[in-house]
Amino acid sequence: MLRTFADIQLRLNAGGTVKEVVQHYVKAIGEHEDLNAFLEVYAEEALQKAEEIDAKRAQGTAGRLAGMVLGLKDNICYKDHRVSASSKILHNFQSLYSATVVERLLAEDAVVIGRLNCDEFAMGSSNENSAFGVVKNPLDLQRVPGGSSGGSAAAVCAGLCTVALGSDTGGSIRQPASFTGTYGMKPSYGRVSRHGLIAYASSFDQIGTFSNALEDSALLMEIMAGPDEYDSTLLRSAAQSQVPIQADKAKTFKVGLIKEYLESEGMNEEVRERLQKCVEDLKTAGHSIHYFSFPYLKHMLPTYYVLTTAEASSNLSRFDGVHYGRQSTQAVGVEQTYKKSRSEGFGTEVKRRIMAGTFVLSHGYYDAYYTKAQKVRRILRDKTQAFFEEVDVLLLPTTPDVAFQIGGLSDPIQMYLQDIFTVHANLSGNPAISLPLGKTKEGLPFGLQVMAGRYEEDKMFQFSHYLEQLSS
Repeated sequence: MLRTFADIQLRLNAGGTVKEVVQHYVKAIGEHEDLNAFLEVYAEEALQKAEEIDAKRAQGTAGRLAGMVLGLKDNICYKDHRVSASSKILHNFQSLYSATVVERLLAEDAVVIGRLNCDEFAMGSSNENSAFGVVKNPLDLQRVPGGSSGGSAAAVCAGLCTVALGSDTGGSIRQPASFTGTYGMKPSYGRVSRHGLIAYASSFDQIGTFSNALEDSALLMEIMAGPDEYDSTLLRSAAQSQVPIQADKAKTFKVGLIKEYLESEGMNEEVRERLQKCVEDLKTAGHSIHYFSFPYLKHMLPTYYVLTTAEASSNLSRFDGVHYGRQSTQAVGVEQTYKKSRSEGFGTEVKRRIMAGTFVLSHGYYDAYYTKAQKVRRILRDKTQAFFEEVDVLLLPTTPDVAFQIGGLSDPIQMYLQDIFTVHANLSGNPAISLPLGKTKEGLPFGLQVMAGRYEEDKMFQFSHYLEQLSS
């Protein structure tokens, strides 16, 4: 099986072709339709693109990603292709342009093979909220793959593409990566352009990656990162041309742990034990461990949901049945067109978050909720930044538990708690990655999370590589 880009390069160096690689993935997708990971497969187009890249390879002009096959979460725009955010309200909408990250990957000869299912408008932690059906976890078809980027996680886990793009607003890459045993990377806020990403919460959203190798995650970030005239929130300095993932062998890391995370009541004991084993191994290897108190754990989810639902209420107001997308056929007049189009087009979870966001922004409640949440966010960010003045990285659990059964969490609050350890990096804007370093006695995977200082992805990758070697 072609699991990593290194596998593909070996195949190509042995005389294989990019077309054969694409055919391999097209066949694999057909054999795993029951996962419901792909909403659309661009088989003929991908094969044609592969032939063009093979011609480039023969001439020695192929890009760095020649042979890499890429899946796109269904909220990332690809010119002249449909994008729906897995919502009825955008059913059959065709994008007029490509996201900046897609353009940059295509320029290096990646092949886009299809668009991937997700929770509607990236709102969910299980991929049960898609208008086009539930995505199943390839490791256990009775369990969820996590969300909202569940289709991306499932596709990479099952070997249906080399890598996939997702978006991470509160853990939507790292949580499904933990559930599927893949690498899920969220860059610093402002490192990778959001142009062409259908917005959920603009001050939180980041495009990131799923892969089966740390090296692939680093390579994709090198190519995607950097200034973009279409995204004014980006860091102005140029991206690194190469992100080194191997640290100096003599380097010792200063590793931080947060006591409240380690002592969290809802954590699976096997996850806790694996994290503690990593800590002991690091101590034995001569690295320094620093314990911090962070008494804001219980405040993070409420802060996150006040702010993200407020931003969602604003961002999703454009989907009204008038500008584009679905328009109700039952509506008579302007007011009914707005009401019926939105009522019929949005799913239950999206409606819940729009209503919550509209409430916290409403007159009389704005200062009590939205303004206060912004103040709390600043405290969280400042406290987090202070950690990185003392340590290189923070080592955290990714999720409190392993993948749960499909339909197993009906309470929205319990569902929101699945992101309790991942929202931190989004609130503070730090880079974070979930590494597939743990399995329960039942064989279900879970991730450990590495967070670094803002714009210090190099430290994040170097420590992740070291931890991977230490755990092997």
